[in-house]
Amino acid sequence: MTDRPGPDDADANRPDASEPDAERTRPETESSYGIPASGERMLPWAFVAERMASDRTYWVSTTLPDGRPHARPVWGVWVDGRFHCGGGERTRWVRNLAANPAIVVHRESGDEVVIVEGEAEELADEERLARVDAAYEEKYGTPHGTPAFAVHPDTVLAWSDYPADATKWEFGSDW
Repeated sequence: MTDRPGPDDADANRPDASEPDAERTRPETESSYGIPASGERMLPWAFVAERMASDRTYWVSTTLPDGRPHARPVWGVWVDGRFHCGGGERTRWVRNLAANPAIVVHRESGDEVVIVEGEAEELADEERLARVDAAYEEKYGTPHGTPAFAVHPDTVLAWSDYPADATKWEFGSDW
């Protein structure tokens, strides 16, 4: 795998809160949930970036070899405008990613929700790995090391006052 470039960000430890090149809409579900049809009160991307940058622990779901889901808590950092995490090569979830890069990342909070659905890409670029290590050092008091992964979102869901502000971003393949 090769590292896809992330948005430029002079301060890698500051969340990039600029709106990404993504379609911002409402999540689709059954009408009884009451998600508004209008765009009023949809959340800005800054809500996602700030919360993903500031949390200490996140839930990651991957796919086991037999197709069942596998969830576990991880540490992570927001660098270059996207979420990064990693673990030991022999951990179940990292072995899952080697076979199937599909990943879902969820904040611990069920009140201020951010759910990132996409693919994990193992980092190989030494400069980006250095920025991720520095962000881990600043946030957790220890560098991360390898393997580390960048999460490339397909869909991001977020809300803090469900259903009034439920917001969905859908990304193209080159973000």
